[in-house]
Amino acid sequence: MADVQLDAIARACRVQIIRMLTHAGSGHPGGSLSVIDLLVSIVFGRLRHDPKRPDWPDRDRIVLSKGHAVPALYTVMARAGYFPESQLITLRKLGSPLQGHPDRVALPGIEAATGSLGQGLSVSLGMALGLKLATSPARVYCIMGDGELQEGQVWEAAMSAPKLGQPNSPLDNLTAIVDYNKIQLDDFTAKILDLEPLVAKWQAFGWPVQEIDGHDLGQIAKALDQAEATPGVPSLIVAHTVKGKGVSFMENNPAFHGKPPTKDQLEVALKEIEAGSIGD
Repeated sequence: MADVQLDAIARACRVQIIRMLTHAGSGHPGGSLSVIDLLVSIVFGRLRHDPKRPDWPDRDRIVLSKGHAVPALYTVMARAGYFPESQLITLRKLGSPLQGHPDRVALPGIEAATGSLGQGLSVSLGMALGLKLATSPARVYCIMGDGELQEGQVWEAAMSAPKLGQPNSPLDNLTAIVDYNKIQLDDFTAKILDLEPLVAKWQAFGWPVQEIDGHDLGQIAKALDQAEATPGVPSLIVAHTVKGKGVSFMENNPAFHGKPPTKDQLEVALKEIEAGSIGD
């Protein structure tokens, strides 16, 4: 799919995210807006899947380890045909399958219940190894937040991944992506527990690492291509993003990690998203 089409989908998804969260009166706009270009690029740019058969054994998997950003995943899934877009407005409502964090039992197409941060990469390793042992062509995409990289379990998984399955079933079917928006719940990550030198740390564990602009659709596509073409080991993409991307008063603002917009802010946000260019 051409970048202009992906850009239009990402813009529409941003609109839905803002509407959903305002209607719900709770949720996480900042990280949902920062990750949406990555999700759109994966789902509409390369994912092998069938929304009518969400349990297809050879489907590619997405594990959204930063589960609080699931509104972004819901908008992409709805646009792809997993469920009607009209259902998005039920986010966080009692009995809705669209819970505040992913629920794989409630919603077909969700691969893992996440939100207890730091667990997604470990889950992804298990999936990737299982698929390799089953000689499946499927790939696994694990999307992590930067704040959750402060969890020790992430680094246990990072240390293990390049070694698992060697030599006959290496996890080169796994692409991990860090949504590096540099803000977590309480403040900027550098003020809480600085992650740098992030690239060098992953490289030290044996991962090939690419750094990209996580809002540049061309760079995202190129990085995903390179990761898929790298044999023998899993790959990491460090995607530099802007928390709250597309809405001026949310961008780089820690206050909007977990605070939805008011109805007045909704109108401003929608105008900015519809008038702006996602790649700018």
